[in-house]
Amino acid sequence: MAGTDAQKPGDEAPPGAPGTGENLCRRCGGTGRQAAEPCPDCRGTGRVTTGIGGG
Repeated sequence: MAGTDAQKPGDEAPPGAPGTGENLCRRCGGTGRQAAEPCPDCRGTGRVTTGIGGG
């Protein structure tokens, strides 16, 4: 359930925050790995929370 996950270093906001959504991690491209190690930005999930919309 969104909102119960801990915030990761690559998140722009806490999961479940209004105006945000799940997106692929920019550092690892969504693989969750970098140099055979878990990606430090997404903690190996391949996903981060980012702002959506515009305005």
